[in-house]
Amino acid sequence: MRAWQTIGAGAPHDVLRLEGDAVAPESSAGMLRVAVVAAGIGLPDALMCRGSYALTPAKRPFTQGQEVVGRVVDWGEGVLGFEAGERVMGVTGFVGGDGGFAEECLVYADFCLPVPDAMSDAEAACFTIPFHTAYIALVARGRLEAGETLLVLGAAGGTGQAAVQLGKALGARVIAVAGGPEKGAFCAELGADVVIDHCAQSIDEAVLAATFGAGADAVYDPVGGEAFAAATRCVAHEGRILAVGFASGAFGTTNTEHLVYNNYSVMGVIPSRYDRAFKERAHLELMRWYEGGQLRPRVAEVVPFEALPGALERLLDRGVLGKLCLAVAPDAMRA
Repeated sequence: MRAWQTIGAGAPHDVLRLEGDAVAPESSAGMLRVAVVAAGIGLPDALMCRGSYALTPAKRPFTQGQEVVGRVVDWGEGVLGFEAGERVMGVTGFVGGDGGFAEECLVYADFCLPVPDAMSDAEAACFTIPFHTAYIALVARGRLEAGETLLVLGAAGGTGQAAVQLGKALGARVIAVAGGPEKGAFCAELGADVVIDHCAQSIDEAVLAATFGAGADAVYDPVGGEAFAAATRCVAHEGRILAVGFASGAFGTTNTEHLVYNNYSVMGVIPSRYDRAFKERAHLELMRWYEGGQLRPRVAEVVPFEALPGALERLLDRGVLGKLCLAVAPDAMRA
């Protein structure tokens, strides 16, 4: 099979190699083998090339690609409820090196979910991780309520765009932070009520002005670093900062004294260690919002399979609005 393999640590163009006769993975306990149609491309995939992502496989070469849509081929011990040829989307076995940037990959059975007929393969490939992460952050962890103010950092990125849309679906007032006019316009198109250009404005000052000094009730933070620090200066009394990622290069640092005296919470968010029953309930709710038109993965581009290194370089350069999709089997993709 064809597969992209990471053979070292460095820039994507330097360490990615396209193999034409890679060995297909074998299904194992708790995993399904899936013929990949399309794969979502995310910043973590670019960071894995550098070796700077926490879940980078230890052994090289490996194939990354965290989320896919495709057809079930077979499955391992203990996997029930699937049929060969079934169209599914889900999270891959990228941690073990069997990710989705290949013609076949492994998918976790407890995070392998059905795809609505109305959803395109590009949307399905880019849905699972961003929207399930946003759901865990805003619903399960943040308990966001209608009428509250949600601040979304990195709002024009793959996971940020999901949080903006889900926040609106939950009835929140959404303040989106992004860099530059183009990204700001993209956030407004997503439905953000207020857009802050962090290149031209102080995040905390702009949030406090937009909330008449009250601050944001919940903060969705896939950025970390100084953006996290700014969020601590504009989070509301009893507010919740939801730490999702470190697109800036570093997670935010919590000052416990500041947290105590300002009476807010910092919560970690990751879409793992939840059982299948939880994921199915979350998926059902997310699909209802999708079918109602409130949630739509914003796919910036469908990237040819051979062009993966360049796509990852663009993510590192912050040159993408929304998500990129890798066309693994373009002739099989459903529009």
